[in-house]
Amino acid sequence: MASKLTATSTLPLPNSSLTIPRLGFGVYQSPAKVCENSCTTAFQAGYRHIDTAQFYANEAQVGAAVRNSGLKRSDVYVTTKVLSASGSVEKSYQKCVESVNKLDEGSGGQDGYVDLFLIHSPNAGKSAREEMWNALLRLHKEGKAKAIGVSNFGIAHIDGLKGLGEVFPPHVNQIELHPWCQQREIVDYCHKNGIVVEAYSPLVRNQKAYDETLVSIAKKYNKETAQILIRYSLQKNWVTLPKSDTPARIKSNADVFDFEISAEDMKTLDDLDEGEAGAIVQAVKNS
Repeated sequence: MASKLTATSTLPLPNSSLTIPRLGFGVYQSPAKVCENSCTTAFQAGYRHIDTAQFYANEAQVGAAVRNSGLKRSDVYVTTKVLSASGSVEKSYQKCVESVNKLDEGSGGQDGYVDLFLIHSPNAGKSAREEMWNALLRLHKEGKAKAIGVSNFGIAHIDGLKGLGEVFPPHVNQIELHPWCQQREIVDYCHKNGIVVEAYSPLVRNQKAYDETLVSIAKKYNKETAQILIRYSLQKNWVTLPKSDTPARIKSNADVFDFEISAEDMKTLDDLDEGEAGAIVQAVKNS
C-alpha cells in the first residue's frame, strides 16, 4: 500500500467519472488573515484538496490561495458546505452561488465551480435538508458543483434524499472519524453504497497526542502521532482532512506516504474505538 498511495492518490466518486484526492487540507477555525498563507503552504507541501465551508468564514481566502497558487484550477480540488437553509430552494441556491463565486471567480463569476458542495449538517430537519439538497442538485446540473454530498448524515438522513433528484446516493459523506470514533455502521453503509467517506477531525484536535497506545505505535514507525493518525485514516479507505495553521505541521502531515501501518497495528488502533462516546464533535444518528 505504501508504494501505491501518494499525496495525489484519488478515490472514484459514485455514479460518475470523477475522482477525489485521498489527502485533503482542512481550514476549520483558520482565521481569515492566516488561511490564505496556510493554503499556500499546503499547496507547496503537495496537497491538492482544500476543504472549507460557509461556516468557516474563509471561503474568499481559500479562493485567493487557489488563484495565486500557480496551479491549474483543474489540478486543485475545492470543497465547501452550505450551513443552513435560507427559506426557499432559490434562496439557498443563491447562497451557494455566493460561495462558488468566492472560491472560483471564473469568467466574471459565470464559469466558476467548486469540485464538491456538501450539506454541512442534517440537524435543521427534513424540510431544511430537502431544500438544501434541491439547491445543490441545481448547482450540480448547471456545473457549478462537480459533485454534491453531505456531512454528519446518518443512514436515515441519506435515505431521505432518495427520489429528490438525479443524484443518489450522495457522492460523499463527511463525518468525524479517528480510532476513538469509528462510526462503523454508517461507514459500512457508505462503503456498500459506493459513497466516499471523508474523515474530519482525524487528528482528534490533538487531544490524544499523548495516548500511550498511539505514542507506542508512533515510536515503532519513527513517526509523529499525527502522521500515524493520518496514515491510519488513509488505510481505512477514507479521505482524510487534517488541519493545521503551523507550517511545519502542515508539511509533516503530508509526509505519510513512505510507510505502511501493519495489519496488527491497524487492529490495535481499531480496538481503541469508543463508539459515540469517542466523538469530540458529533456522532451521526442512523435512525
